[in-house]
Amino acid sequence: MARAALPKTSTVASLKITLRGTKPPIWRRLIMPDTMTLADLHKAIQAAMGWHDTHLHLFDIDGRQYGDPRTVDDVADERRLTLHGLMKSGGLRFAYIYDFGDSWEHVIAIEKTRPAIDGEILPACVAGKRACPPEDCGGIWGYQHLLEVLADPSHPEHEEQREWVGEEIDPEAFDINLANTVLKAKLSQK
Repeated sequence: MARAALPKTSTVASLKITLRGTKPPIWRRLIMPDTMTLADLHKAIQAAMGWHDTHLHLFDIDGRQYGDPRTVDDVADERRLTLHGLMKSGGLRFAYIYDFGDSWEHVIAIEKTRPAIDGEILPACVAGKRACPPEDCGGIWGYQHLLEVLADPSHPEHEEQREWVGEEIDPEAFDINLANTVLKAKLSQK
């Protein structure tokens, strides 16, 4: 679904996405029309968190798994469940797993709903804290280790890890404008 101004009758959901196991927490808040599907939510999470969508993913909602059946076996089709349908069935808290090797688990909470505001451009990232870990760094434990190594120039792995990362990592940085630019681009590709 491309970002567009919504009709007045649409309902908007506010979702908080938190990367499980991070301390302090890495999180984003998205507002999305309730007509968007889990496939749209996947794209929005990728954009807002800063992931590159190079790995498999799935949603786990009360033990039932949803994903892209063309790439993941034994999942319900994420393109068929809207946020409205999810909320109607009582699914207000669920998981999103990205990269089955590193196993980045995100907790998604649908915090509230409200009527859309005339002319509002959605979806949008409206808040967030901290940088997303780099892809392929080994999950939560690998990311914590990476930050420790990069913070200690005398660590024997410092140069190797700095070269692997290729840029400075500021774990506290989050650029909401960049997140929204990527969000707009990802959801226009449909």
